[in-house]
Amino acid sequence: HILNCSSHNDPFVLELDFEPFTALIPRPSRSSSIGNGVQFLNRHLSSILFRNRDCLEPLLDFLREHRHKGHVMMLNDRIQSVGRLQSVLTKAEEHLSKLPAETPYLQFANQFQEWGLEKGWGDTAEHVLEMIHLLLDILQAPDPSTLETFLGRIPMIFNVVIVSPHGYFGQANVLGMPDTGGQIVYILDQVRALEDEMVLRLKKQGLDVTPKILIVTRLIPDSKGTSCNQRLERISGTQHTYILRVPFRNENGILRKWISRFDVWPYLEKFAEDAAGEIAAELQGTPDFIIGNYSDGNLVASLLSYKMGITQCNIAHALEKTKYPDSDIYWKKFDEKYHFSCQFTADIIAMNNADFIITSTYQEIAGSKNTVGQYESHTAFTLPGLYRVVHGIDVFDPKFNIVSPGADMSIYFPFTEKDKRLTALHGSIESLIYDPEQNDVHIGHLDDRSKPILFSMARLDRVKNMTGLVEAYSKNAKLRSLVNLVVVAGYNDVKKSKDREEIAEIEKMHELIKTYNLFGQFRWISAQTNRARNGELYRYIADTHGAFVQPALYEAFGLTVVEAMTCGLPTFATLHGGPAEIIEHGISGFHIDPYHPDQAATLMADFFEKCKQDPNHWVKISDRGLQRIYEKYTWKIYSERLMTLAGVYGFWKYVSKLERRETRRYLEMFYILKLRELVRSSLSASPLVAHSN
Repeated sequence: HILNCSSHNDPFVLELDFEPFTALIPRPSRSSSIGNGVQFLNRHLSSILFRNRDCLEPLLDFLREHRHKGHVMMLNDRIQSVGRLQSVLTKAEEHLSKLPAETPYLQFANQFQEWGLEKGWGDTAEHVLEMIHLLLDILQAPDPSTLETFLGRIPMIFNVVIVSPHGYFGQANVLGMPDTGGQIVYILDQVRALEDEMVLRLKKQGLDVTPKILIVTRLIPDSKGTSCNQRLERISGTQHTYILRVPFRNENGILRKWISRFDVWPYLEKFAEDAAGEIAAELQGTPDFIIGNYSDGNLVASLLSYKMGITQCNIAHALEKTKYPDSDIYWKKFDEKYHFSCQFTADIIAMNNADFIITSTYQEIAGSKNTVGQYESHTAFTLPGLYRVVHGIDVFDPKFNIVSPGADMSIYFPFTEKDKRLTALHGSIESLIYDPEQNDVHIGHLDDRSKPILFSMARLDRVKNMTGLVEAYSKNAKLRSLVNLVVVAGYNDVKKSKDREEIAEIEKMHELIKTYNLFGQFRWISAQTNRARNGELYRYIADTHGAFVQPALYEAFGLTVVEAMTCGLPTFATLHGGPAEIIEHGISGFHIDPYHPDQAATLMADFFEKCKQDPNHWVKISDRGLQRIYEKYTWKIYSERLMTLAGVYGFWKYVSKLERRETRRYLEMFYILKLRELVRSSLSASPLVAHSN
């Protein structure tokens, strides 16, 4: 396998095959199980524990090895066997059942310690008793949900590191900078929810421990008026979460300027090494859990988790291989600009090194009947002249879990919550929508203010398909008679844009306004970056009994869909990609096919016609949309899930460490012999040189 190839005719092509290493790992076979890895793993673990009493020993060892900064937790060495554990738990259960539910742990801590039980079981008699019941159930007759609940409640996660190297990572003045967008919003929302969840869990576990979250990113000395040149920055709205910035450096010193995410490869190994030292200094120890983001962050997370022996979670956000058709076969054509040979190699290494992977949707893993999944496309592929992947990743692998993000509920909340509404912004929102003045912020005009508003907000590019929506509206007389159309997108002046695709869309939009005489029914507002006002804008549209449309040709997740639904706005969204999973058609919103715009326009017209006859129909769809969000798409659900996954996979990593060693060695060899060589050649192809301080 490890013979290299230089020519296309070489019979000894370097092949990469992970199947022999994962042959012993159990996996589901039904496609409906894809993305539910943790459920499958819990079933597997509980059946092993049930079949063989000796298998309970690793659980005992796992609980006994639990420490935080040298302090023993859960069990001390007075408990040496499963039998002893069982009798102590029964004794503790009897003791606790006589105490009032709210009795603090401290009142019986000494008695527990004598028996062999340390802190970490809970803060009150009631919570400790719940934990003891869970463990007694597992020792007697393990079942998957009890095991998951128990593993999720063990105090394991005190310090978390989140890695996101590229772009300008900051809290202000960064959105819209190159390579700086959705991923940063996602992480900032994620850490606020994660900190709340960690604080809550530690309190319930009866521990007086302060958690800490570090977002590790790149320090950029020439930071263009952002805070990206500061080493440490606390995240607003949190107590214990910080951005820790570490510079990119090479033999010439520190790299001062921003560089594209496609050019970061030569700096990542040194960055990981420097970051390890900085993390240790900040945490006064090692983290318990590391989360990588995008290809560069996932590679750095792999290097760090390998070095520190900690649980690793990957979040891809987007795998570039599926975005650029044939970018594997024709990698040489792309390599000077994008260095895909480095990126695809890093992706394969990181996804095989991770303990678990979370995605926002099923389609990200396994695609749909017409499209290949982002991960699925890494099952087998060839980079001609470099290597061939025979078996890269298996979409049935139990490491895959779908954990969808939500919208920030301090900004996006239902229009009915009158006391929280930002009424002070209504004047500026009203002029944004209705002010007759034509300028570079808004053009077009709405004559009839009594009509509901059909609303959309997205970037102005071909895939987001905003001009497609305007055209579909223009051609449907019934829809035009029922509602006004308002879109927030890009610039309305071509001179302001430098992007070829956006310029073409701006010109097309102006053309549509003229051709279909939309003046009086259509308003085009330039891109809005104030999130608080955007939240109120959704609610203002809901006040008119309007609706939101997401007309993209393809949408990976669909955060605006979640935002609109969280504000109580009935939503029509593309069925290509994530929104097809967010919305249940006809129940909590509607699917539209952007490739059949006439049908989409008719569906919207029928909805507004029905609402005109029966205003309750609008309320029903609005309420069901909210219900759907509260069941599945909130950051609270996300952070609870993530913490539970970290517990379950932490245990799985512990019990299966021998099986993983071979994979690690194979990855290490591939990293050193292949990725390093590709990174070196990318450096000679790249015009970038570091400048010393």
